[in-house]
Amino acid sequence: MDDLRGNETWRIFRIMSEFVEGFEELSSVKRGVSIFGSARLSRNSHYYKDVMKIAELLSKKGFSIITGGGPGIMEAGNRGAKKGKGLSVGLNIGLPLEQSPNKYQDKRLDFRYFFARKVMFVKYSVGYVITPGGFGTLDEFYEALTLMQTNKIRRIPIVMYGKDYWEGLINWMQDTMLGKGTIGKDDMKLFHMADDPEEVVRIIEEGYERQRAPIKGNRRKLD
Repeated sequence: MDDLRGNETWRIFRIMSEFVEGFEELSSVKRGVSIFGSARLSRNSHYYKDVMKIAELLSKKGFSIITGGGPGIMEAGNRGAKKGKGLSVGLNIGLPLEQSPNKYQDKRLDFRYFFARKVMFVKYSVGYVITPGGFGTLDEFYEALTLMQTNKIRRIPIVMYGKDYWEGLINWMQDTMLGKGTIGKDDMKLFHMADDPEEVVRIIEEGYERQRAPIKGNRRKLD
C-alpha cells in the first residue's frame, strides 16, 4: 500500500518523473481514443470481441488506441489496435492483483500513481469508450464527466458501450441525480450510449470533428 501522508522528498521526485516520462513518451500520440473496461472479462466474452472490433475500426480510421495495458477489455483494445494497424498504447499500473501487461502494446508506460496515469488518459485522448467494468472504469468515466462539466477540459465524446450493462446506472442518474437536482439536464448530454461497434466509431469521428472547430471560450486540455 502506498501511503501518501508522508513528506518524503523522494516521493515528490518519483511523482514528477511519472509526469515527465508520460509527457515525453506520449507527445507523439495523435488522435488517441482511450478504451476502459474490466480486466476480469475473458477472451470468450462478447464484450471482449466487440472491443477488439471497435479498436480495429478506430485504428483503420487513423485513431491511436490507449488502454490501461492489462488483461481483459484492455487487452482486447490493444489487440484490436494491432489488428487495425494502428498505434497501440498501454498505460500500465502496478497492482497486487489483476494487472499484468498484455503483449499487444507498441508503446508501454508503467505507472505507480493512479493520478499521474489518469492525467495521461485525459491529456492525450480525443474520445473515451467506456465498456463494462468495475470501480476503475467508473472512476475514469466520472472524472471525465466532472472535468467537462466544470469546463476544465474541452468536450470530448464519451461513449458508453453495452446498454444492457449500463442502463441501470443511467436510469439512476436520470431518476435520482437529475430528479433531485444534483446535476443538470445538459449534464446528461455529456455522454452517449451505443450497442454497435460502428456506431461507436461514428460518434467518436463526429466528436473529433467538433473538437477541431475553433474554440470559443473553452479551455484546452489540462493547461
